[in-house]
Amino acid sequence: MPDRSKPINTRDAILDATDRLLARSGYKKMTIDELAHEVGIGKGSIYLHFASKEEIALSHIDRIVDRLKARLRHIADDQAPAAERLHKMLLERVLFRFDSVQHYTQSLDELLSRLRVQLLARRKRYFSEESRIFAEVIANGIESGELAPTDPLAAAAVLLEATNSLLPYSLSSAELGSRSEISSRVDGIAAVLIKGLMR
Repeated sequence: MPDRSKPINTRDAILDATDRLLARSGYKKMTIDELAHEVGIGKGSIYLHFASKEEIALSHIDRIVDRLKARLRHIADDQAPAAERLHKMLLERVLFRFDSVQHYTQSLDELLSRLRVQLLARRKRYFSEESRIFAEVIANGIESGELAPTDPLAAAAVLLEATNSLLPYSLSSAELGSRSEISSRVDGIAAVLIKGLMR
């Protein structure tokens, strides 16, 4: 049952319901009728906000990434040393995605296989936007003398590429492992990469 304790717009309510249904029954079994029932609106109201089931699922993923970018921006704007911020940001970019989809179990593989082409195009944009946030922190670290001179955007791209292999979109549900295992792997990768950026 949707949480009615705070006001929510219809689009967000649809995306919240999408998250619950993807976890419960998977993308293939999720229907627009079931989604409308879950939200408590008519089927036609769904189509006022989204053209198709595919668009709903992709918008759900877009929203996860938008929330992640806000969290990365919050860490980037902190006054901590650049190396510390970069380490936290690498952990956040992997663990936030993991936390957002870990309850899907096997339905994650199905969702990603059915939307693979569209998702690959979006991922390029996602990673470009994330790179720019990381590049700002690297540039800040270079300015302060903490990090060695380098091309901030190129360095940011390397940080992201090195941790992309740990994202839920790159691993099957079985390969994801536990949150603590993922966190430990990101910690190790981040430590090595950031050491390479230090002056």
